[in-house]
Amino acid sequence: MKVVLFCGGLGLRLRAGADDVPKPMVTIGPRPILWHIMKYYAHFGHKDFVLCLGYGGDAIKRYFLDYSECMSNDFVLADGGKRLDLLHTDIEDWRITFADTGAHASVGQRLKAVEKYLEGEPMFLANYGDGLTDLPLDEQIEAFQGRDAVASFLCVKPNLSCHFIALGSDGRIEAIKDGGRSDDIRINGGFFVLRDEIFDHLRPGEDLLGPPFGRLLLSGALHAYKYDGFWACMDTFKDRQVLEDMYARGDSPWEVWKTPRAVVAAGNGHGR
Repeated sequence: MKVVLFCGGLGLRLRAGADDVPKPMVTIGPRPILWHIMKYYAHFGHKDFVLCLGYGGDAIKRYFLDYSECMSNDFVLADGGKRLDLLHTDIEDWRITFADTGAHASVGQRLKAVEKYLEGEPMFLANYGDGLTDLPLDEQIEAFQGRDAVASFLCVKPNLSCHFIALGSDGRIEAIKDGGRSDDIRINGGFFVLRDEIFDHLRPGEDLLGPPFGRLLLSGALHAYKYDGFWACMDTFKDRQVLEDMYARGDSPWEVWKTPRAVVAAGNGHGR
């Protein structure tokens, strides 16, 4: 299936620590988070990408035009540097469509702008350019295929560094709950699975998560895939530092391509 990635966000809350680059190009280790997301999808066999570009789109184009496989693969340098033999490759079998979808467009507008690149695709995947997970993607897709639904997204617990406070009528605090571990609060974690009928529900100028999803909700055609495994969103500079620290100590569960798939699928609790 084709994978649509929304890469046009400004990333304002990341700007102080991101050297003014577009959010999808903020690095985790030697590679931008966009590469990590694409590598994740490629691991499950989905290697045909449509990048919805906006702010900083030129930086994303330049990255792939100048891409060096040597930065993330073992290689042999021989003949005094005249010959380079890659032992593994990353993107040689990827197909990437670079689409300018506007500097200030919403997610829905970006999706509508690339509809022409999805012709003939009865079902496709989509995602933001800032989220990581170790979700067994094929299981989410299988669950979606068995439903009469137009859209599905990952339903996860938020990574919140705050507390929820329950107040009594007299102002007394009755309970304090850690927002990051709340079982009764779930959010949209991206990782969409969509049927092409989504374009029948997406009207000009609308954001995907606004009226279109509202209409799907009322008709029973919107579903969420509940997942309790690893999920993280790089929304702020602090989020980026957490992911950087995890990568530096070798604790990067989103790198499912480094783990046998049977182990990945068996090692995380998830529901539907």
